[in-house]
Amino acid sequence: MLKLVFHPDIGQEIKAAYDWYQEKATGLGDDFLAELESSYGAILELPETWPKIRKNFRRFILSKFPFSVIYKQTLNQVIVIAVMHQSRKPYYWVKRK
Repeated sequence: MLKLVFHPDIGQEIKAAYDWYQEKATGLGDDFLAELESSYGAILELPETWPKIRKNFRRFILSKFPFSVIYKQTLNQVIVIAVMHQSRKPYYWVKRK
């Protein structure tokens, strides 16, 4: 089974999005987190399903929120590099390893 690993900056990205959605409507941030959790499960189950967007990086697009999960797979891990808003600085995460 693959292990899910997160880049250190992911927590800050998720918190900022969560706070923004919670401010717009109570519970909307929780919906965002639930969809993120669901995306992680799908990625772990079938990591090679989603398209490559740059070298070995793949993108899972959330269905209800304008965010993508950017990740790469190694032999034993799926490394989440970014939880990226789809309309802001699309390749800011490229420098992350």
